Amino acid sequence: MIMEPMLSVRNLVKRFGGLVAVNHVSLDVFPGEVIGLVGDNAAGKSTLIKCVSGVYQAEEGEISFQGQRVHFSRPIDARRAGIETIYQDLALANNLNVPANIFLGREVKKRSLVGFVRTLDETFMQAESQKILDSLDIRFPSLSQQIEKLSGGQRQAVAIARAMYWNARLMIMDEPTNNLGVVEQRKVLELIRRMREQKVPVILISHTLPDVFAVTDRIVVMHRGRKVAEKRTAETNTQEIVEYMVGVRDDTRAPA
Repeated sequence: MIMEPMLSVRNLVKRFGGLVAVNHVSLDVFPGEVIGLVGDNAAGKSTLIKCVSGVYQAEEGEISFQGQRVHFSRPIDARRAGIETIYQDLALANNLNVPANIFLGREVKKRSLVGFVRTLDETFMQAESQKILDSLDIRFPSLSQQIEKLSGGQRQAVAIARAMYWNARLMIMDEPTNNLGVVEQRKVLELIRRMREQKVPVILISHTLPDVFAVTDRIVVMHRGRKVAEKRTAETNTQEIVEYMVGVRDDTRAPA
């Protein structure tokens, strides 16, 4: 039985004036697979994932998700379909606690005992937050802590838990271990492995190649807007990937 890709991108093109930021890129992502998307600055990585997640609309090409051709005109449309993107800023509310962030914008309310006033069902949201955190083996001393008091790795964990609670079908992570210490980097990588175990595919954008090699199944390399290589992680090495990133190698070139 041939497995269908969760995400299929075909010949995607995105231009900004005369600049071709994404140049006929094709990519498949399968359930339970972690894909490393790498490249130097201005390689087109972020533009590509912003086309997938509805921030940008491509001029050419097509995107299919869960077997259906899709067009997301806004990021909220991609999120409703099950594509969650975690950027470096995480989009968390620093003054709120963990459950409030997991339910941010989707708060659960209950009818109060007085009149028709509806209040936040904090007991339900806390219990549900604890369930999703437990499923990912995430531990906090207290869920009542404000986000601003958590470490960088803990904040990443909250953002991941929020996406998983709201039934993410595909996770896109942009430099999730950037500016984290070694211990916290390992925690984030372990969360990526747990998502893979739960059959949620992940696109990992990172300049930190040791992290990419630690958790990915395949590595896709972009250079100046084009996909120049796609390698199984077990069949390549850091030196080869760096050569693709800087343009020394290019699998799309015709043999001399």
